[in-house]
Formats: sequence, C-alpha cells, structure tokens
Amino acid sequence: MTKKKKPQKHSSQKKTFRGTVQITRSGMSFVIIEGQEKDVMVRQKNLNTALDGDEVLVDVIKQGKNEGRMEGVITEIIKRKKIEFTGSLQVNKGFAFLIPEKGLFMPDIYIPANSLKDAKNGDKAVVRVVAWGEKTRKPVGEVVEVLDASNTNDLAMKEILIESGFPLSFPDEVLKELNEIKENIDAEEVKKRKDFRKVLTFTIDPVDAKDFDDAISIRKLRGNWYEVGVHIADVSHYVQPDTALDKEADKRATSVYLPDRVLPMLPEKISNELCSLRPHEDKLTFSAVFKMNEKGEIKEHWIGRTVIHSDHRFTYEQVQEVIETGEGPYKDEVLLLNTISQTLRKLRFENGAINFSSQEVRFQLDENAKPIGIVIKESKEAHQLIEELMLLANRTVAEYVYNIRIGTNQHVPFPYRVHDTPDEEKLKMFSAFARKFGHRLEVDNLEKLARSFNEMLQLAHGKPEQHVLETLGIRTMAKAAYTTDDIGHYGLGFEHYCHFTSPIRRYPDVLVHRVLQQCLSHDIHPDKQMEKKCKHSSEMERKAMEAERAANKYKQVEYMQQYIGEEFDGVVSGVAHFGFWVETVDTKCEGLVSIHSMTTKDEFVYDENEYSLVGSFTGKKIRIGDKVRIQVVAANLVKRQLDYDLVEPEGSADDIFAGGRVRSARKPATDKKSSRAPKGKKKETTSKKKPASGKKPGASSRKKS
Repeated sequence: MTKKKKPQKHSSQKKTFRGTVQITRSGMSFVIIEGQEKDVMVRQKNLNTALDGDEVLVDVIKQGKNEGRMEGVITEIIKRKKIEFTGSLQVNKGFAFLIPEKGLFMPDIYIPANSLKDAKNGDKAVVRVVAWGEKTRKPVGEVVEVLDASNTNDLAMKEILIESGFPLSFPDEVLKELNEIKENIDAEEVKKRKDFRKVLTFTIDPVDAKDFDDAISIRKLRGNWYEVGVHIADVSHYVQPDTALDKEADKRATSVYLPDRVLPMLPEKISNELCSLRPHEDKLTFSAVFKMNEKGEIKEHWIGRTVIHSDHRFTYEQVQEVIETGEGPYKDEVLLLNTISQTLRKLRFENGAINFSSQEVRFQLDENAKPIGIVIKESKEAHQLIEELMLLANRTVAEYVYNIRIGTNQHVPFPYRVHDTPDEEKLKMFSAFARKFGHRLEVDNLEKLARSFNEMLQLAHGKPEQHVLETLGIRTMAKAAYTTDDIGHYGLGFEHYCHFTSPIRRYPDVLVHRVLQQCLSHDIHPDKQMEKKCKHSSEMERKAMEAERAANKYKQVEYMQQYIGEEFDGVVSGVAHFGFWVETVDTKCEGLVSIHSMTTKDEFVYDENEYSLVGSFTGKKIRIGDKVRIQVVAANLVKRQLDYDLVEPEGSADDIFAGGRVRSARKPATDKKSSRAPKGKKKETTSKKKPASGKKPGASSRKKS
C-alpha cells in the first residue's frame, strides 16, 4: 500500500526580491540579494533574457528544505549591466550573428543585414543590443564598430570597457544636440556673473592632460589678507537637465581612465574644448572664493557663477620645481598658495583626517601603446597644493547646502560624498593584528582612532610592517559613496562633504552645481530621484575602478612578458588559501605564487586571523608585508595573470624563512643576468628596450578629492 504524499504548505505571500544576477563559470545562475545571506538560484529557462550583472526582480517559486537555498524566476529586468558586447561575426545571406567570447554564457545576437555596416564574416565587432527578445528568441543587435583584430592592445582595452558596461561611442541624438551648442560666450551671460578675467589665474594638471576642469586665482587684499579663488568648469551651463547629453552623462556617471586612453563621460567637444579651462581663453565657471591669510584662516567666502581667463598652464612638475627652487613663473603666488595649502593639510590631520600615503603607477608607452617602462610617483607638495584647495571648496559647498531648509525644515536632496566609520568587527581584528607589531589603536573612541591611526602609520614608515598596515588599514575602512544621507566623511575628517570640483568627469558634480545654483537663486526644485542617481553613480564609479584595474593588470602582464625567467624583489600583498600575491618593489607588478609550487618546502594552511599561510611542519609564516624574492614564470595576457615562483637562496629550503617570517632571498651568485631587475632612475623602472621616438604617454591621472 503506497503512502499518500502530504500536501505541501505554500506561503500565501509571494516572496519577491530585488538583486543582481551572478552567473558562475559553470553556467549556474543566482540572484544576489543585498542584506540577505542566502541567494536565489535561477535555472536557465527562468532567466527571461537576464545576463550576468543585470539588476532584476526575482519571484521565489521553491523554498529549499530546512530553509535552504531558494529557487526563483526572474520577472523583470530593472537595469542592464551593459547593452554592448564584443565577439566574432558569423555572416549568412541576409543576416548575421555575433558569437560572444567563450565563458560569457549569453545567447548569440541576431543582426539583420541592414545593421551590419559593411562588416564581414569572421570580423571582431562591437554590437549594441536594440531588442532583447522573449524567452527562447535571440536578442537583436546592430554593429557599432568593427574591431582591428591585429591591434591586440586596442582590442583588449575596448573589451575591458564594454565588459564593465561603458559604451564606446555616443548616440546620434547626443552628437546632434552637441552640434547645436553655441561655442561663443554670450555677452549677456557674462553680465550675470562675477568677472575674474583680470585676476591672476592658472591651472595645474598632469603633463598630458587635455580636460582642465579647475583653476586657481589669487590676489592681494588690504592688510595680510588674500583672495583665493577655486574656479570649476561650468558644465551645467552647457549640459541642461533631461537633454540627451544629460541622460547619457547620467548613464555613464564617470569618465574611465585607462593607461593609454580616456573614455570621457561627455563628448570631447565639451570636455576638451568648451569646458576645458585652457590658457588665454575666456571660460564660464562656478567658483568658491575665499578671503584668507597665510595661516589658512578664512575670514569670509563667496560662492557663485563666474567668468575667468587663465593666464598660465602649469604641470605638476613645473609647480614642484618652483616650490623646491623658489624660481619660476608666478613664484611668489605659487609659494604663497603652497604655504596656505600645507597649513590647511596640517589642520585637517589634526582635526581627524587619516593620512594614508599614496603612490601612482603610470606606464611609459611607445607609439603602439606597448609598455616600455613603469614610473612610480608619490604625492608631492604640488599635488597637495591643488588637493587641499579642492577639498576646501568641496567642504564649503556641502556645508552651504546642508544649512538650507525647504518646506517643513527639510534638507535639500543633495549628492553628498560620504565615508562611514569603520566596521567594528573589522576594526577589532585589525587592531589585534597591529598590536603584534607593537602598535596600539584607540578603537573604543572614534575621535581618537584617526589620530592613533596616523601615529601608527608614522611610526611604521620605513619599517617592514609599513606595507601590511597600510594595505589592511585601507581594507578596514568603509568605502566612500554618493548619497543624500549626510553622515559626513570619516576619512577626511569632514562633517559635510561633496564633489563640486570635477563636473567634466563625474556626474554627481554636475548635480551638485545644479542644486547649488537653485539654492543661490532661492528657486529650489527638490529632485525626488536624487538618491537613485547617487546609487547609480556609486555603482558606475566602482565599475570604472574595476575597468582601470583590469587595464593596468593587462599592461603589467604585457610589460613583464619580457622578463620571464628573471628575478625581482617583492612584497607579499595578499594571502589566500590557494597561495599568495607578491607585488614587485620596483614596478608594482602583482603576481600569484601558487601554494602548489611550494609543496617541496612545506604544506601551508591559511590562517584568517593572522592574514597568513602557516607551514604545517615548520610553523613558518607567509603574511602580508613580508619581503620575498620571486621569479617570473608565466605572463598570460588573455587571463591578465602573472605567475611567480618563490626563489630560494642557495643552500637549504629553510634559509628562505627567518624568525617565523619570510625574508628576502639572496641573489644567486652564479647567474647575474637572471637576478637583474630592470634599470632606471630613482622612482622609475624601464625595460631594457629603448623608448621609441614619439612615444605615446599614459592617460592623464585624476585628482583625488
């Protein structure tokens, strides 16, 4: 006699979640839901055209046993991660398909003959999806660009941008709108603004920059007071709300900076011409102007729209030379601004800002964008001069808007740049780790924490543990983001902060300018979508950073291909159960030492609390910050991956370990060539190949503010 199955109990309330699709390497699909430990599995038939990275709504159709993993069906695509894809064209009579790269787990894209744009069978191409189809139907697309498969660098950079969700070109409606913008500054517009054209003004930017979005003015006032102006390109004058230009800028949210190119948020006519504060041209700007003395004391400030005329274009190197030698154009003004900036910097750290040191890695490229050298640059006073004045302007604008109320004492919806306090558990773990090196953090008092953090970094400077403490310290901190909830910026030590100073490359800055002008004009129209726009900008900023990291990794691998078999000094930069990463000292090229390559030395087990691999037999440790010597064994451009082996000194395998830490191995005495690192100037590493003439410089770096 068969037993009757008990009827299953179904919840009367349908469970619907909002999340992000994640498709694994094996092809399994899941919806990751923020704030929920368990994700929702989705079978391929229930994806409903959703692809990896898409934001979706998912209905739960089956609950796992004992509250196990749920299974669901995607009911709505809220936001596509990307609409452009790369692959190879398979052209037939009257139609074609784009065959995506292996491992993307997406259907072929159908392309009608009239959307091929002269593309041929076998061509690599960029295709934009114009219709997604339904269930079993394939998406429909059009060819945007045929890629030159012989130019591997260009192909790789474009694929990185597309994979991150950034379109390579601007839509026709944007370009049409762009052509209608008047290039000449109207005399009536100038009358509405404060005129700074006769005040000494100059820009300070990287040597290869084209978009100059900020300028500094200075003039002497009575007594010991000076007028210092921070002038920002008035992008919001040209990019009006709800236009095609505005919608595209909102969608992109940020410019993307790769080693050999910049993918701009706005078309170059705006970013490099109309809004770029080029020397000896009248330009429309939005300004924060301060009456202050050499001690950085501010008597009063003014915010508003202006017109300027830049007298000179400085590079950072030129300004640094003036600071160091006391000679050069406008030396008195430059030295005065440097004194003011250094005073502001000192006060900022005294008031709770955290002083993480920063290094910038830039590639020297030949005319084919091939890396022929790597330059490591540290932040100098010339960079700090601009940084501190930009921080001052950003903070001042945020404070001004914060103090304005609308309706029943409500704050104006505004895109603040916030940085939350560190996670308590992460902080405790880091504090325990720092104590192993003799450093004590005030974790129970957030006001004292920043000061003790700075003291720790200062005491660790130049010591073996400096790198590990800086690396893990940054990971302990929360991530900065855009939001209308003004919780302050912990890392900078500011109660109120926003991004006002780079509207050419960041959409939140454009929004800041618009809201700021409404406040100044006493004509405020609250944007109910502001928080949504903030969240999108934060997401796109993260994607841009991922693209930049991927492109830098590609260049590192390309550069290190010529050094396979050679040895370098390095520092352990990360540890996992399957191995550890090492960053070379001279070039900052990171590669993986697999745990499988070390089985002859010991069997290593990962210790999460120690951030280390521990030898099962010897008890020896490999942890972040340890100095090691490695050999380059593989450089895979397709995977953007470097593989290193740990080098043992001549003698026993145990000699590589010292006192429970990995120490730098000695150079082998028998083969000088194999142990020679690339030669170069201090702070600069170049390959053995001579730079070709007319070398192409790296893309301009962004100011951090």
